[in-house]
Amino acid sequence: MATIEQALEIEQLEKDIFRGKSVETELQRTFGGQVAGQSLVAAVRTVEPQFQVHSLHGYFLRPGNPKAPTVYLVDRIRDGRSFCTRRVTGIQDGKAIFTMSASFHVGDQGIEHQDTMPDVPGPDDIVDQTELTPEQLWLYREWDHWDIRVLPDDRVDHRRGSVAQQQVWFRYREKLPDDPIFHVCTLAYMSDMTLLGSAKVIHPDEPTQTASLDHALWFLRPFRADDWLLYDQTSPSAGFGRALTQGRIYDRSGAMVAAVVQEGLSRTLHES
Repeated sequence: MATIEQALEIEQLEKDIFRGKSVETELQRTFGGQVAGQSLVAAVRTVEPQFQVHSLHGYFLRPGNPKAPTVYLVDRIRDGRSFCTRRVTGIQDGKAIFTMSASFHVGDQGIEHQDTMPDVPGPDDIVDQTELTPEQLWLYREWDHWDIRVLPDDRVDHRRGSVAQQQVWFRYREKLPDDPIFHVCTLAYMSDMTLLGSAKVIHPDEPTQTASLDHALWFLRPFRADDWLLYDQTSPSAGFGRALTQGRIYDRSGAMVAAVVQEGLSRTLHES
């Protein structure tokens, strides 16, 4: 399947207007992480290099056609000395499929603290998802450039007492460019993957239609997406056909590098 470089590739059509490439896929609708990642690439290209993205908030408005390109319109909402803000709208066939606001900061000095990384086995002790049976493997074929390792439930650190929790080690298999911005955009792509699965942990046998409704992501510290990252995921609530999910992402040294919140569709499928 497509490499991350291909999945994030966009071309500039004119000032503040970009077009994302469609990629080979077996999915019936555009993967939300690709739209979010391409939107962030478009936003980054309109800010000065001293500004680093620290957060994004996006809404998935319509299913995207994976065989069609997406046009991204960037609005320069604010350009300040310390912060700047961009709003990006992804469009297919004249209709918005995604909208995102991203905030950029020049960085500063201040207080520092973080929660401790969960005490879990390292990735070398967990099965690579590409080694699963064919019945399970289809889900990960789309992302064969990623090494994804889901911890078995009996090895998850449940110290926070969460009802629904999932922990996933992941990394990109090939070495990526050193540009930190590329790794940030890569994480915007990857952070949409597996997160809604945390809501299904305690409902494994209930047929459910799932889709991302929104996505919020905070970039907290530098990282590399081709090094192992732990995605600590919880779903504190689900009801009325929606599930709330949260994620904290740590590097192997224990640094919390990002935080994610997402609400997704979790509609029960009834037999006809």
